[in-house]
Amino acid sequence: MNSKPINKKILYLFDILFFLLIVAGDRVSKYFAVRKLKDHPSISVINKVLELHYIENNGAAFGLLKNQLSFFILVAVVVLFAVFYILIKTPSRKKYVSMHMLLIMISGGAVGNLIDRIAYRYVVDFIYFSCINFPVFNVADIFVTVGCALLIIFFIFVYKEDDLFFLNFNEKKLRDIR
Repeated sequence: MNSKPINKKILYLFDILFFLLIVAGDRVSKYFAVRKLKDHPSISVINKVLELHYIENNGAAFGLLKNQLSFFILVAVVVLFAVFYILIKTPSRKKYVSMHMLLIMISGGAVGNLIDRIAYRYVVDFIYFSCINFPVFNVADIFVTVGCALLIIFFIFVYKEDDLFFLNFNEKKLRDIR
């Protein structure tokens, strides 16, 4: 079953606007975190559950790979190129709009943290679930995590193998087989 074609220019415009909204939301939230939380005690949002707690994270989640700035920048750039490639190759069909949104969520979050890493050599984190002692994170992390999780779910349950033909580097061979 083929879904309806859509105007690729409108989709790209939506992609750009959604991307800018994600990056702006992340930047604004981090600006307020620095202004209101840095050098101040944590703020309890939900008692013994959720706090706003400022930290400067020079690693990844759970403190992994501390002080690996070049590695994080390289990974972000590779992710951004991969997302850009996939967005360009994706067919102009309604069924792929959700893929666009999820890829933009991932790239917007990656850019939000990349800006921090380049500007400060660390990432500003400030959201903390104290009830489970979860690592402190930020808005960009939410977009990357939710985008990746939903993309995996879509790849498993929504898109079939034939729906992802455009990701094959040997597209000509795939057309010859059909």
